[in-house]
Amino acid sequence: MAKKGKKEFVVLGLGAFGRSVAVALADAGCQVMAVDSDSSKVNEIMDRVTYAVTCDVANVEALQSLGVNNFDGAIVAIGGDIEVSVLVTILAKECGIGYVVAKAQNDLHAKILHKVGADLVVFPEKEAGIRIANNLFGNNLLDAIELSSTFSMAEITVPEEWVGRSLIDLNLRAKRKLNVIGIRRMEHLNINPDAAEPLKAEDVLIMIGKNEELKKLGEGKK
Repeated sequence: MAKKGKKEFVVLGLGAFGRSVAVALADAGCQVMAVDSDSSKVNEIMDRVTYAVTCDVANVEALQSLGVNNFDGAIVAIGGDIEVSVLVTILAKECGIGYVVAKAQNDLHAKILHKVGADLVVFPEKEAGIRIANNLFGNNLLDAIELSSTFSMAEITVPEEWVGRSLIDLNLRAKRKLNVIGIRRMEHLNINPDAAEPLKAEDVLIMIGKNEELKKLGEGKK
């Protein structure tokens, strides 16, 4: 399939994670086959990779017909169906692919993937959160999930100067383009907080906004 000397990878599943990995590998000079059962996803990526194929990746005969045994590695980037993710990981190994990377949703999923032969298991959502949290490092920031290159969702402890003030008073949407979508108080999460209720010191605000604004809050800047 590929010119000698170039690494060859097959990406199985073209959700956000699979697509980003496929494009990154192609941009790095690798030969990449991107595969998904959804033809619209395949069409969207075909100009960015070596090959883009519509195929039922959970079908062993269909998978073998792609010649995946010739690839250096496979990335199993199946989305929400854990059973299909595990099955495709097994099939990838049975097809003779030497190195298989699989996406996991949780720790139990990861253990199963390791058991069935995955060489590397990744948690892209968790790792994205850690990465963006490091980028937004600050005493007030507890956790963050990257939604795009410019926006994130973050959990931030209420700054000292905000204690006793309400969301109406702070007017964060107008002043800082930040949206509070929930408040966690002790073990209780309120996803429809009363905007007129004064904030407490132990409150954790769940916010969506631009990274630079979230970074300011994480660093305690006004």
